Amino acid sequence: MEEVEVLVVGAGPAGSTAAFELARRGHRVLLIEEHPAVGHPVQCAGLVSERVLALAGSRASVRQPVHGAAVFGPSLRSIEFRAPAPRAYAIDRAGLDRELADRAARAGAEIRSHVRFDGRAPDADGRELVRLRTPEGATTVRARLVIGADGVTSAVARAFRLRRPVEILPAYEAEYATSPGDPDQVEVYLSRSIAPGLFGWWIPDGRGGARVGLATHADGTSARASYARLLASLVRRFGRPLGTPSAILASGIPIGHVPRTATTHALLVGDAAAQVKPLSGGGIFAGMRCAQIAAEVADRALDAGDATAERLAPYDRLWRDEFGEEFSRALALRKVFVRLTDDDLDRIVDALRSSDLLATIVAFGDIDFPSHVARRLLGASPSLVRLLPKALGAWLSTSRDYRAPDLDFRPVRR
Repeated sequence: MEEVEVLVVGAGPAGSTAAFELARRGHRVLLIEEHPAVGHPVQCAGLVSERVLALAGSRASVRQPVHGAAVFGPSLRSIEFRAPAPRAYAIDRAGLDRELADRAARAGAEIRSHVRFDGRAPDADGRELVRLRTPEGATTVRARLVIGADGVTSAVARAFRLRRPVEILPAYEAEYATSPGDPDQVEVYLSRSIAPGLFGWWIPDGRGGARVGLATHADGTSARASYARLLASLVRRFGRPLGTPSAILASGIPIGHVPRTATTHALLVGDAAAQVKPLSGGGIFAGMRCAQIAAEVADRALDAGDATAERLAPYDRLWRDEFGEEFSRALALRKVFVRLTDDDLDRIVDALRSSDLLATIVAFGDIDFPSHVARRLLGASPSLVRLLPKALGAWLSTSRDYRAPDLDFRPVRR
């Protein structure tokens, strides 16, 4: 029977980062991907921060920097801002996945595609017997540790009984080879009638096209039907239809709090652990950073020959030390956001037109820690607070000393 120290399930950014960090520390790592090729199908809109590029250790996937953004209310009145330095980067999302998987392979991890995690059975010697399924049939692997980086429907989370009582937002996105709009800015569309629960987006792809999509509540209306309404708004915005999409992606975004992401012989990272920004649905940076933390905790546990829940428990504490406050504040703010009507959203966009508030957005905007700029805006504009429910006052008062982490975050201490 094949034996490995670590089985990583899912070769997205979080899984490949965990595999790389453990392989470079000398552990025998098997990284499996259920799809035939790493990076396909593309799993997100492909807009990342400088932090992601720093964690990847490469800028090879960058197609173009993005300096500006426009936020549209339901009536298509908008607020726009542009920063002197790039605030995000449009990337080749499949290319990033391949790049990170290749880095893991160079560090010594073995990568197998078209292999699916198919369950587990505890083994008497303190390891896990894991069932895998390939096109040729079923096989088993014995592993000391399993890292679940297998996304929103994580089979690893189910197998290890790491329950995930989170909200799943259906998302629908299409890629267009050519598209109108400013290639140096992203566009966000707020509307309860189109995307209740989150928003719609138009993101340049760096090649003259765009990725257009939305995420919404699972309220019985399909994300595809909501997407059709978004397209109608874009026809009004651009004055012409976008044409025929070259690719379509339907997925889910986990929003919420997972009580435990570690147990005996198992850790969860990325979307499997709901390490996703509640205000934007993005999770590449958080997933990669948490994968680094998971690898440091796992390295110590494996070296000690002890992968029990008690030994792996510091992972939960350490990643929440870095992201827990941001996620909690963003979840609280999102509870306010989802109650807003279309009229409320239009009034907020109008209020944000103030030049002082625009300067605040430019100075403090951060796609990895959006609640930070939200607090700044609300603190600078009493009119914004008046537009929102009284519950927002309590959120604002507890956020006074909160600041987003610097780019050069500290490593996990041994």
